[in-house]
Amino acid sequence: MKAVSLLVLVLAVAARAAAQQRQVIQPPGTAVGLPFSPAVRVGNMLYLSGQIGNRPGTRELADTGIAGQTRQALENVKALLTSAGSSLERAVKCTVFLVDIKDYATMNEVYATYFPKEPPARSTVAGSGLALGARVEIECIATAG
Repeated sequence: MKAVSLLVLVLAVAARAAAQQRQVIQPPGTAVGLPFSPAVRVGNMLYLSGQIGNRPGTRELADTGIAGQTRQALENVKALLTSAGSSLERAVKCTVFLVDIKDYATMNEVYATYFPKEPPARSTVAGSGLALGARVEIECIATAG
């Protein structure tokens, strides 16, 4: 009987460890050689690196304005979530980084179109600069399918 109990315990620990394995998500066309992963899956959680409004597979910003950059950043988030087997509807937390807090209202208008009902929790902060001269960067935590 002790052997069966020990086997059950070992299997439970192994199952938990397997569920918590770290998997890097690196969709085709994402930049390689940078010191971070586009996304990491641990169990059923996805942790996305911040996305700026660059055209996929390039370091070129899709737009110079906050509305266009917000739209492209969210499209990049959406594509990354999709490649990891998730979606915007499964987002539980987003963090928005702005270069200028005066862009908050415009960013918020675009952001709201991507999360029209039951949006994820969110923080927004303003700083002094973002990669490639971007005006907005959005990171996301979501559940995986």
